Amino acid sequence: MKTFKIAALAGDGIGPEVMREAIKVLRVAQKKFGFTLNITEAPVGWAGIDAAGKALPDATLDLCKKSDSILFGSVGLPDRDPTIPKEDRPERAALLRIRKEFGLFANLRPVRLPKALAHACPLRPERQGEGIDIMVVRELTGGMYFGQPKKTESIDGGHRAVDTMVYTTPEIERIAHVAFRTAQLRRKKVTSIDKANVLENGVLWRDVVTRVGKNYPDVTLEHMFVDNGAMQLMLRPTQFDVMVCENMFGDILSDEAAALAGSLGMLPSASLGSTSGETTFGFYEPAGGTAPDIAGKNLANPIAQILSTALMLRHSLKLNDAAAAIEAAVGKAIEAGNRTGDIFSASETGATKVGTTQMGDAIAAAI
Repeated sequence: MKTFKIAALAGDGIGPEVMREAIKVLRVAQKKFGFTLNITEAPVGWAGIDAAGKALPDATLDLCKKSDSILFGSVGLPDRDPTIPKEDRPERAALLRIRKEFGLFANLRPVRLPKALAHACPLRPERQGEGIDIMVVRELTGGMYFGQPKKTESIDGGHRAVDTMVYTTPEIERIAHVAFRTAQLRRKKVTSIDKANVLENGVLWRDVVTRVGKNYPDVTLEHMFVDNGAMQLMLRPTQFDVMVCENMFGDILSDEAAALAGSLGMLPSASLGSTSGETTFGFYEPAGGTAPDIAGKNLANPIAQILSTALMLRHSLKLNDAAAAIEAAVGKAIEAGNRTGDIFSASETGATKVGTTQMGDAIAAAI
């Protein structure tokens, strides 16, 4: 029996609620498929600040280093974040630090619109085609978010804020390889997003992706400026298979694409680092935020967190059958009419509004 160590960092807001449901589903999956997950929970974000004085406590980081994978909830509380310096806030001190600490350079965000949720998509039915299925591959440790210098300084008449967008050939090469390999397992098309008509980074990005693409003759490559890409996602999303983007563009476009699935509560993500032996260290989190306005009310949609566990089983632990079973169970729960508030429509026949716990129960039962 295979045994793995998992660090479960629920974080703030709805994080603990959706994490509870994800672990519930994992326990059912491990029993059915014969593997063992030693899951250890630890504080992060404001929960970490309250418990140990900082967003990423030393004990939490140490646990992550000893684990095969990290299952993450969400961090940050808008009412409390302004009370501490920017560099100590959870998004920077915990989330960005974990990405850098573990070299998590490749973010995979699958965007799928189940037929049963066509009503939740903001696009007209004719723009949805036969279904939306996009994989956004985002470079995660370079670009504007990590480039130096990064500062705010006083000048005559006010202040000047500086952020630096930096990319190197090796950084672009490795994310391009991830995109092309991902496309080989899907519909064999990559759309590379850049701003080569304005940015030096964009020129280098396009050149390097083009060169890497020659190693994958079975994959079609197209280039698209980021502003056009944002428009095309709304006009004709079915044209996309794999989109590969630098950090900031990927952040924006993946959230835009997520809206096509009807709710951020439906979108998981995987952030992958280096491969050692048979395992790839990964960090798995839902696409949405902490949603403090609904925290503790049994209203949050746990599907994104649950689907993130499926990505973890597939990409880090190589338990493909169990991953597929969780994804299929989510589909069955939706087809049966279970809807949390974010994907519920009173006009939909056969749909029942359920809470966080009830959705988790339905998915676990379907496994």
